Amino acid sequence: MVTCKEIFKKGLDTLLENDIENAEFDCGILFEKAFGVSFNSFKFSQDYEKEADKKNSDNFLKMINKRCEGYPLQYIAEEWEFFGMPFKVGEGVLIPRQDTETLVEFLISRFKGNRGISVCDLCAGSGCIGIALEKNLNCDVSCVEFSDSAIKYLEENKMLNNSNVKIVRGDVLNEDFVKTMGKFDLIVSNPPYLTKEDMEALQKEVTFEPEMALFGGDDGLDFYRGIVRLWKNNIKDGGMLAFEIGMGQEDEVSYMMIHSELKNVRFKADLCGVNRIVYGENIFLEND
Repeated sequence: MVTCKEIFKKGLDTLLENDIENAEFDCGILFEKAFGVSFNSFKFSQDYEKEADKKNSDNFLKMINKRCEGYPLQYIAEEWEFFGMPFKVGEGVLIPRQDTETLVEFLISRFKGNRGISVCDLCAGSGCIGIALEKNLNCDVSCVEFSDSAIKYLEENKMLNNSNVKIVRGDVLNEDFVKTMGKFDLIVSNPPYLTKEDMEALQKEVTFEPEMALFGGDDGLDFYRGIVRLWKNNIKDGGMLAFEIGMGQEDEVSYMMIHSELKNVRFKADLCGVNRIVYGENIFLEND
């Protein structure tokens, strides 16, 4: 007889032998996925010492082996939490990251109390930014995404979170498409921002994520240039454009926004002290 405890230990030992970081955390997530239980509660129950279901055990060990091959934990789990909400993820869509919660937290604090604002989330991917903003600001949100694969997950996450975001398929760098969109109080984007050099040095887990959601051109700034240039006129008077940025990109992105005559351009750091957000306002002054 093989107990659940023994199966968990076998999975954990396998992860450790393959130098998987945060092995115990990953093992717990995969155990929950395979056995359909909350591991933190289950490991203190009597059932943890009982015989493990063979089908669940086999599935668990298959997932463990897949993780050892470098496949992302989030894709194996098929769901990941962002800002306290569940989001379906898998191949074809960028995995929501804690770094992006910094952007959402800032925008919620900035727009809290503003009723009926309109928001456009560009390069929406899984929809984590747009849906989180809609739920916390009670605003009207349009999520723009080009990838059919990502839109599939965006639609699932809209239903999963009982959201009313509007899903729009479009290329954010296509001028004709941009002209079909209206004006918004807030335009927000976490665009592809990895450089050519970054792409050549990706961690194995990240290589499974879609290149089109990662690669921002040779210097990582192609989408920032295009969005600032094309979408500036889609920001209402007094409205804001806000980006998530990669490490060290704050000066270049700030310059683009200032050069485009956005006002009050600032950047903001995450909890690790890394500048993660650049934002600016579209304010028409008398001497403009």
